[in-house]
Amino acid sequence: MNLSIALVTGTTSGLGHAAARMLAAEGYRNIIITGRSLAQVQVTADQLAAETKTTFFTPLELDLNVPASVESALAELIKRGQLIDFLLLNAGMVPGKKRVITAAGVEASEAPLIGHHQLTVGLLRANLLSPNARIVIASAEPARGGVPMFKYTDLPAFAAKCYGGDQTAAAEALIRSGPNVKYTPNTAYADAKLIIAWWVGALARRLPSGMAVYAVSPGASNATNVARNAGPLLKYLMIPIVNLIPGMNQTPETAARRYLQASGFGTEVSGQFFASAQGKFSGPIEVQRQPHLYDHASQEASWQAVVKVTGVDLLNPSSLITVS
Repeated sequence: MNLSIALVTGTTSGLGHAAARMLAAEGYRNIIITGRSLAQVQVTADQLAAETKTTFFTPLELDLNVPASVESALAELIKRGQLIDFLLLNAGMVPGKKRVITAAGVEASEAPLIGHHQLTVGLLRANLLSPNARIVIASAEPARGGVPMFKYTDLPAFAAKCYGGDQTAAAEALIRSGPNVKYTPNTAYADAKLIIAWWVGALARRLPSGMAVYAVSPGASNATNVARNAGPLLKYLMIPIVNLIPGMNQTPETAARRYLQASGFGTEVSGQFFASAQGKFSGPIEVQRQPHLYDHASQEASWQAVVKVTGVDLLNPSSLITVS
């Protein structure tokens, strides 16, 4: 791996920071790390260099909530011309008590996927992923179902009830938290993580032979900044209580290790979702086999909904410009 290049989003704290540090230890010779401002991510690069005693960290300004920022980051990556072997799409957001819509018209917990889609498709279309590249994107345990207090929306039923059976329109409504969507933070979070798992299934069918993509739940790890927008009940009561329950929390390093483990998986499991065993939130990861995760119609509807929101598709030869 001493010739490998990785790109990690969301590295200024938590799992992304831990993953970047471990990639250096694994022998990656260049780890491109991202943050919302260049000054912020430069500080992170300096911290990681001091922690690892290496100079393998390259800062890149990237705000996934701002399409123009993603376009600028892509332009910089194209200028550098380095092939990326491991693309770790780690950045995420836990929604707060009140609905938040980004300037791009997307519900806050859905916004990282929108930016990650724009970034990933841009890299693919610019031929900046190596022939055997691995893509890992963070999902979460609620996507599989059966997690207390978290219930995802039944997309086919929602589409049948409100959109004449059009699952793409229904998925877009969830992404935008638009008409007919009753906002609750836990459902919004579960929906965002399930749409990620579906997006991965659709992307896997579109990747060139040799490449692979996986959705991975890092499991319970509350020592991160992902819940910065969460409501006070979750932030100051639920998370501290959960931290006291054995098996319900793990260090950022242990959680991030799941990402690195997945980077070594083969193409035969591309498009699948890996998480803890049913009923657990830490420990070894395994393929999740719940039928709803592999519903082809839901996967394609989610992909097309993301395409509609971003205006960016692998089969679209136009320039990478996001439209609302």
